[in-house]
Amino acid sequence: MTVTTTEVVVEAVAPATIDRRPRITHLSVRAALNQSLMMAWRGLLTFRHSPQLLYDALLLPIVGPLLFGSIFGTAIAGSTSAYLPILVPGVLVQIVLTSAVATGVQLSEDIRSGVFDRFVAMPIARSAPIAGALLAGAARYVIAATTVVVVGFAMGYRPAHPAGFLAGAVLVVVATTAISWLFAFIGVTVSRPAAVQGMSMLVLTFLSFASNALVPEESMPAWLGHVSDYNPVSYLVSAVRTLAEDGAVGVDAWWAVLASLAVVAVFAPLTVRTLRAR
Repeated sequence: MTVTTTEVVVEAVAPATIDRRPRITHLSVRAALNQSLMMAWRGLLTFRHSPQLLYDALLLPIVGPLLFGSIFGTAIAGSTSAYLPILVPGVLVQIVLTSAVATGVQLSEDIRSGVFDRFVAMPIARSAPIAGALLAGAARYVIAATTVVVVGFAMGYRPAHPAGFLAGAVLVVVATTAISWLFAFIGVTVSRPAAVQGMSMLVLTFLSFASNALVPEESMPAWLGHVSDYNPVSYLVSAVRTLAEDGAVGVDAWWAVLASLAVVAVFAPLTVRTLRAR
Protein backbone atom coordinates (compact mmCIF):
# COMPACT_ATOMS: atom_id res chain seq x y z
CA MET A 1 0.00 0.00 0.00
CA THR A 2 1.33 3.34 -0.99
CA VAL A 3 0.91 6.33 1.35
CA THR A 4 0.84 9.72 -0.29
CA THR A 5 1.99 12.56 1.84
CA THR A 6 0.55 15.93 0.99
CA GLU A 7 2.37 18.93 2.24
CA VAL A 8 0.20 21.82 3.19
CA VAL A 9 1.88 25.16 3.02
CA VAL A 10 0.30 27.83 5.18
CA GLU A 11 1.18 31.32 4.18
CA ALA A 12 1.67 33.70 7.04
CA VAL A 13 -0.79 36.51 6.79
CA ALA A 14 0.30 39.76 8.39
CA PRO A 15 -2.22 41.02 10.95
CA ALA A 16 -4.25 44.01 9.89
CA THR A 17 -2.92 47.29 11.16
CA ILE A 18 -5.37 49.00 13.47
CA ASP A 19 -5.39 52.76 13.35
CA ARG A 20 -5.71 53.84 16.96
CA ARG A 21 -5.52 57.54 16.31
CA PRO A 22 -8.62 59.40 17.55
CA ARG A 23 -11.01 60.46 14.85
CA ILE A 24 -11.32 64.21 14.59
CA THR A 25 -14.54 65.55 13.14
CA HIS A 26 -14.27 69.08 11.85
CA LEU A 27 -17.48 71.02 12.36
CA SER A 28 -18.53 74.45 11.27
CA VAL A 29 -19.64 77.12 13.71
CA ARG A 30 -23.20 76.76 12.45
CA ALA A 31 -23.19 73.01 13.07
CA ALA A 32 -21.80 73.50 16.58
CA LEU A 33 -24.49 76.08 17.28
CA ASN A 34 -27.24 73.77 16.07
CA GLN A 35 -25.90 70.96 18.24
CA SER A 36 -25.77 73.27 21.25
CA LEU A 37 -29.40 74.23 20.67
CA MET A 38 -30.33 70.55 20.46
CA MET A 39 -28.61 69.91 23.79
CA ALA A 40 -30.43 72.92 25.23
CA TRP A 41 -33.72 71.34 24.13
CA ARG A 42 -32.67 68.18 25.96
CA GLY A 43 -32.17 70.25 29.11
CA LEU A 44 -35.60 71.84 28.77
CA LEU A 45 -37.14 68.38 28.44
CA THR A 46 -35.40 67.49 31.70
CA PHE A 47 -37.21 70.37 33.41
CA ARG A 48 -40.46 69.17 31.89
CA HIS A 49 -40.07 65.64 33.24
CA SER A 50 -38.64 66.82 36.61
CA PRO A 51 -40.34 70.13 37.44
CA GLN A 52 -38.99 69.98 41.00
CA LEU A 53 -35.68 71.19 39.53
CA LEU A 54 -37.33 74.60 39.09
CA TYR A 55 -38.66 74.94 42.63
CA ASP A 56 -35.72 77.02 43.82
CA ALA A 57 -36.10 79.35 40.83
CA LEU A 58 -39.74 79.90 41.86
CA LEU A 59 -39.59 79.95 45.66
CA LEU A 60 -36.30 81.74 46.38
CA PRO A 61 -37.32 84.88 44.40
CA ILE A 62 -40.39 85.09 46.65
CA VAL A 63 -38.72 84.44 49.98
CA GLY A 64 -35.59 86.53 49.27
CA PRO A 65 -37.12 89.99 48.74
CA LEU A 66 -39.57 89.54 51.62
CA LEU A 67 -36.86 88.34 54.00
CA PHE A 68 -34.18 90.87 53.10
CA GLY A 69 -36.71 93.70 53.01
CA SER A 70 -37.90 92.88 56.52
CA ILE A 71 -34.36 92.52 57.92
CA PHE A 72 -32.48 95.38 56.26
CA GLY A 73 -35.30 97.80 55.38
CA THR A 74 -35.63 99.62 58.70
CA ALA A 75 -31.93 99.42 59.58
CA ILE A 76 -30.66 100.88 56.28
CA ALA A 77 -33.41 103.10 54.84
CA GLY A 78 -35.79 103.61 57.78
CA SER A 79 -38.61 101.57 56.21
CA THR A 80 -39.15 98.72 53.80
CA SER A 81 -40.77 100.96 51.17
CA ALA A 82 -37.81 103.36 51.20
CA TYR A 83 -35.43 100.41 50.91
CA LEU A 84 -37.09 98.93 47.81
CA PRO A 85 -35.11 101.00 45.21
CA ILE A 86 -31.94 99.53 46.71
CA LEU A 87 -33.32 96.07 47.45
CA VAL A 88 -35.12 95.00 44.28
CA PRO A 89 -32.29 95.57 41.74
CA GLY A 90 -29.78 94.06 44.16
CA VAL A 91 -31.83 91.00 45.03
CA LEU A 92 -32.66 90.54 41.33
CA VAL A 93 -28.97 90.09 40.54
CA GLN A 94 -28.28 88.04 43.65
CA ILE A 95 -31.09 85.52 43.20
CA VAL A 96 -30.62 85.03 39.46
CA LEU A 97 -26.92 84.34 40.10
CA THR A 98 -27.92 81.83 42.78
CA SER A 99 -29.96 79.95 40.19
CA ALA A 100 -26.78 79.48 38.14
CA VAL A 101 -25.30 77.18 40.80
CA ALA A 102 -27.70 74.41 39.77
CA THR A 103 -26.16 74.39 36.28
CA GLY A 104 -22.78 73.26 37.59
CA VAL A 105 -24.40 70.69 39.86
CA GLN A 106 -26.39 69.24 36.94
CA LEU A 107 -23.24 68.99 34.82
CA SER A 108 -21.48 67.11 37.60
CA GLU A 109 -24.40 64.70 37.92
CA ASP A 110 -24.41 64.05 34.15
CA ILE A 111 -20.68 63.32 34.20
CA ARG A 112 -20.99 61.04 37.23
CA SER A 113 -23.90 59.09 35.69
CA GLY A 114 -22.02 58.49 32.43
CA VAL A 115 -24.24 60.60 30.18
CA PHE A 116 -21.31 62.67 28.97
CA ASP A 117 -19.41 59.52 28.00
CA ARG A 118 -22.10 58.91 25.40
CA PHE A 119 -21.85 62.50 24.19
CA VAL A 120 -18.07 62.20 23.77
CA ALA A 121 -18.56 59.13 21.58
CA MET A 122 -20.82 61.08 19.24
CA PRO A 123 -19.48 63.17 16.31
CA ILE A 124 -20.54 66.47 17.84
CA ALA A 125 -18.73 69.56 19.03
CA ARG A 126 -17.07 69.08 22.40
CA SER A 127 -18.57 72.36 23.62
CA ALA A 128 -22.13 71.45 22.59
CA PRO A 129 -23.16 69.48 25.73
CA ILE A 130 -21.89 72.20 28.05
CA ALA A 131 -23.21 75.11 26.01
CA GLY A 132 -26.56 73.35 25.72
CA ALA A 133 -26.75 72.89 29.48
CA LEU A 134 -25.97 76.57 30.02
CA LEU A 135 -28.58 77.68 27.48
CA ALA A 136 -31.16 75.44 29.17
CA GLY A 137 -30.19 76.99 32.49
CA ALA A 138 -31.12 80.39 31.03
CA ALA A 139 -34.75 79.26 31.33
CA ARG A 140 -34.22 79.08 35.10
CA TYR A 141 -32.81 82.61 35.09
CA VAL A 142 -35.80 83.95 33.16
CA ILE A 143 -38.19 82.34 35.64
CA ALA A 144 -36.25 83.67 38.63
CA ALA A 145 -35.96 87.19 37.18
CA THR A 146 -39.66 87.31 36.27
CA THR A 147 -40.64 86.20 39.77
CA VAL A 148 -38.43 88.84 41.40
CA VAL A 149 -39.94 91.56 39.19
CA VAL A 150 -43.49 90.48 40.06
CA VAL A 151 -42.73 90.24 43.79
CA GLY A 152 -40.99 93.63 43.72
CA PHE A 153 -44.01 95.32 42.17
CA ALA A 154 -46.28 93.51 44.64
CA MET A 155 -44.20 94.92 47.52
CA GLY A 156 -44.72 98.45 46.18
CA TYR A 157 -41.59 99.01 44.12
CA ARG A 158 -42.22 101.57 41.38
CA PRO A 159 -39.14 102.38 39.27
CA ALA A 160 -39.00 105.75 37.56
CA HIS A 161 -38.49 103.98 34.23
CA PRO A 162 -40.30 100.62 34.17
CA ALA A 163 -39.02 99.84 30.67
CA GLY A 164 -35.48 100.52 31.81
CA PHE A 165 -35.96 98.21 34.79
CA LEU A 166 -37.19 95.43 32.50
CA ALA A 167 -34.17 96.02 30.26
CA GLY A 168 -32.01 95.66 33.37
CA ALA A 169 -33.67 92.31 34.10
CA VAL A 170 -32.78 91.16 30.58
CA LEU A 171 -29.21 92.31 31.13
CA VAL A 172 -29.06 90.27 34.35
CA VAL A 173 -30.24 87.12 32.56
CA VAL A 174 -27.71 87.55 29.74
CA ALA A 175 -24.84 88.33 32.13
CA THR A 176 -25.72 85.39 34.37
CA THR A 177 -25.74 83.04 31.38
CA ALA A 178 -22.18 84.17 30.66
CA ILE A 179 -21.06 84.00 34.30
CA SER A 180 -22.51 80.48 34.59
CA TRP A 181 -19.40 79.26 32.72
CA LEU A 182 -17.61 79.76 36.05
CA PHE A 183 -19.99 77.34 37.80
CA ALA A 184 -19.77 74.98 34.82
CA PHE A 185 -16.00 74.88 35.29
CA ILE A 186 -16.49 73.96 38.94
CA GLY A 187 -19.00 71.31 37.88
CA VAL A 188 -16.59 69.54 35.51
CA THR A 189 -13.61 69.91 37.87
CA VAL A 190 -15.10 68.58 41.12
CA SER A 191 -16.16 64.95 41.05
CA ARG A 192 -19.11 64.99 43.46
CA PRO A 193 -22.27 67.10 42.95
CA ALA A 194 -22.52 67.91 46.67
CA ALA A 195 -18.98 69.30 46.63
CA VAL A 196 -19.82 71.29 43.48
CA GLN A 197 -22.73 72.92 45.26
CA GLY A 198 -20.62 73.72 48.31
CA MET A 199 -17.79 75.31 46.33
CA SER A 200 -20.18 77.21 44.08
CA MET A 201 -22.08 78.63 47.05
CA LEU A 202 -18.78 79.72 48.60
CA VAL A 203 -17.87 81.65 45.45
CA LEU A 204 -21.39 83.01 45.12
CA THR A 205 -21.53 84.16 48.75
CA PHE A 206 -18.37 86.20 48.29
CA LEU A 207 -19.52 87.72 45.00
CA SER A 208 -23.00 88.55 46.32
CA PHE A 209 -22.33 89.91 49.78
CA ALA A 210 -19.03 91.65 48.97
CA SER A 211 -20.99 93.94 46.67
CA ASN A 212 -23.49 96.79 46.81
CA ALA A 213 -26.43 94.45 46.21
CA LEU A 214 -28.01 94.79 49.67
CA VAL A 215 -26.18 97.61 51.45
CA PRO A 216 -24.57 100.87 50.26
CA GLU A 217 -20.80 100.84 49.95
CA GLU A 218 -20.60 103.78 52.36
CA SER A 219 -21.69 101.53 55.22
CA MET A 220 -18.94 98.95 54.56
CA PRO A 221 -15.47 98.86 56.10
CA ALA A 222 -12.84 100.54 53.94
CA TRP A 223 -11.22 97.30 52.74
CA LEU A 224 -14.57 95.73 51.85
CA GLY A 225 -15.57 98.89 50.01
CA HIS A 226 -12.49 98.54 47.80
CA VAL A 227 -13.38 94.91 47.10
CA SER A 228 -16.91 95.96 46.17
CA ASP A 229 -15.54 98.60 43.79
CA TYR A 230 -13.92 95.89 41.66
CA ASN A 231 -16.62 93.25 42.09
CA PRO A 232 -18.41 92.56 38.75
CA VAL A 233 -21.65 91.96 40.68
CA SER A 234 -21.50 95.57 41.90
CA TYR A 235 -21.26 96.79 38.31
CA LEU A 236 -24.25 94.69 37.34
CA VAL A 237 -26.35 95.91 40.28
CA SER A 238 -25.42 99.56 39.62
CA ALA A 239 -26.31 99.10 35.94
CA VAL A 240 -29.80 97.82 36.84
CA ARG A 241 -30.36 100.69 39.28
CA THR A 242 -29.29 103.25 36.67
CA LEU A 243 -31.62 101.73 34.09
CA ALA A 244 -34.49 101.67 36.58
CA GLU A 245 -34.05 105.23 37.85
CA ASP A 246 -32.66 107.10 34.81
CA GLY A 247 -33.59 104.81 31.92
CA ALA A 248 -30.06 105.14 30.55
CA VAL A 249 -27.26 102.69 29.86
CA GLY A 250 -24.48 103.87 32.11
CA VAL A 251 -20.80 103.04 32.34
CA ASP A 252 -21.52 100.29 34.86
CA ALA A 253 -23.55 98.40 32.26
CA TRP A 254 -20.59 98.33 29.86
CA TRP A 255 -18.26 97.19 32.64
CA ALA A 256 -20.74 94.44 33.53
CA VAL A 257 -20.82 93.28 29.90
CA LEU A 258 -17.01 93.33 29.66
CA ALA A 259 -16.70 91.35 32.89
CA SER A 260 -19.19 88.77 31.60
CA LEU A 261 -17.29 88.40 28.33
CA ALA A 262 -14.05 88.01 30.28
CA VAL A 263 -15.57 85.15 32.27
CA VAL A 264 -16.60 83.41 29.03
CA ALA A 265 -13.18 83.98 27.45
CA VAL A 266 -11.38 82.44 30.44
CA PHE A 267 -13.65 79.67 31.68
CA ALA A 268 -15.27 78.41 28.46
CA PRO A 269 -12.04 76.93 27.02
CA LEU A 270 -10.95 75.75 30.48
CA THR A 271 -14.26 73.95 30.97
CA VAL A 272 -14.15 72.20 27.58
CA ARG A 273 -10.50 71.22 28.07
CA THR A 274 -11.15 69.88 31.57
CA LEU A 275 -14.15 67.86 30.41
CA ARG A 276 -12.11 66.37 27.56
CA ALA A 277 -9.39 65.34 30.00
CA ARG A 278 -11.91 63.67 32.31
